[in-house]
Amino acid sequence: MFPRKLLWLAALAMIAVLAVAIMRIGSIGTSEPWRLKPDDAKLVALGRQVYEARCASCHGARLEGQPNWRQPGADGLLPAPPHDASGHTWHHPDEMLFRITKYGVARAAKLANHASAMPAFEGVLGDAEIVAALSWIKSQWPPSVQTRHDELNRADAASR
Repeated sequence: MFPRKLLWLAALAMIAVLAVAIMRIGSIGTSEPWRLKPDDAKLVALGRQVYEARCASCHGARLEGQPNWRQPGADGLLPAPPHDASGHTWHHPDEMLFRITKYGVARAAKLANHASAMPAFEGVLGDAEIVAALSWIKSQWPPSVQTRHDELNRADAASR
C-alpha cells in the first residue's frame, strides 16, 4: 500500500510541475505585448490593412514618408518620416515604436512641450493592431536592417 501512495504523490507532483511549466510557457509571449513579429504572416497581413487604413495617408503607401521630413513645415511641425530603410524608424526599439504609436511622440518620449502631427492611437487602435502595423512595417525592411533592429532590441532589453 505504501508504494502505491508514494507513486500517486509522485504523479501529482509531476502534474503540478508540468502545470507550472505550461503556465510559464504560455505567458512568454505576453510579457512584452509590444514585441514586433515580422515573420508572423497572419499578423503582418493584418498590419498591412491597418497601415493602409491609418498610416499610409501620412507615411506613404510605400513607407516613403513626406518630403523634407527633417525640416519643420509652415505649421512648425515635422512632416511624417519614412518608415522604410531610409528613415529612422528602425533606430528605435520595439517598445518605443509601440509607445509612440499608442500615446503620441510627446507622451512616449516624456517630452513636456513637443508639438507633433503624429496622432496618438490609444482608443482608436487596439494593442494588437498597433503591433500588427509595426510588424508589417518591419517586414518591409531589408534583412540587414531587420537584423540591426533586432540587435537594438536586445541592447534595449539588456539595459533594463
